[in-house]
This record gives sequence, structure tokens and C-alpha cells, in this order.
Amino acid sequence: MKVLVLNGPNLNLLGKREESLYGSKTLLEIEKELKLEFSDYDLTFKHSNLEGELINYIQIASISYDALIINPGGYAHSSVAIRDALEMCNLPKIEVHLSNIASREDFRHRSITASKCDGYISGFKEHSYSAAIYLLSKLIIK
Repeated sequence: MKVLVLNGPNLNLLGKREESLYGSKTLLEIEKELKLEFSDYDLTFKHSNLEGELINYIQIASISYDALIINPGGYAHSSVAIRDALEMCNLPKIEVHLSNIASREDFRHRSITASKCDGYISGFKEHSYSAAIYLLSKLIIK
């Protein structure tokens, strides 16, 4: 299974951000651990702080991958363009958030992008990604 793991704005600062919300691991450490844990999967990791680049990756995903995991960061609450790209992406998709968005500020409680994914995972720090890969494997086997 080829999976694109797409990370949005400010996730390059993991390990420097609020540990209580996001955990202590850097994005690179999370990537390395996932590649070890799921060595039988072909995982590709991309990061961008730019909305248009994230949209380009989503558009390419349908052609080159079997599934998509996206952590859109703050764009989950504001980007209609990313939502539209996810709607057109005909792959199994899971949105992940490291922090529990339901326990944060009111404006973070609603993700406009999650409704265009098969589901979303929130609040399990780096384990959110592991859970997403596991669940995608179940969706694809169907």
C-alpha cells in the first residue's frame, strides 16, 4: 500500500511547540518511527506551510498513491480550497490532528476538511498517524 502522509503549516516546528498539545517528537522523528513500524507499507511524507502546495500534493495523490493521510494543521478550520481538493481526491483519506481539537479554542472545534475524508483522528499526538495507517489498511482491504 502506497500512502501519502501530508503535513500542513507549522508542523515542521514539532518538538519546539507546546509539548502538552503536540508531543515532544519532531516531524522527522515521527516519520522515522512510522517507517519502522509500518515497514511493509510505502510511506511518502510531504510537508508544506503553503496552501497551494498542499493542494498540488492532494491532486497528485489520486494518480500515485493508494491512500492519503493529511494533517492540514490550521487549514482544517479555514481552507475551502483544501476541502475542495480532498473532495475530488478519490482515495481512502484520513485527517489527523496531534492535539485534541475538541478540547481547544472554539474556532478549532470544527474542521471543514474532515468531512471530505473517510474519518479523522484527533488527540493522540504522534499515535494519531499510526492509528490512521492501521485504519487505512482496513479500509483498503474491504
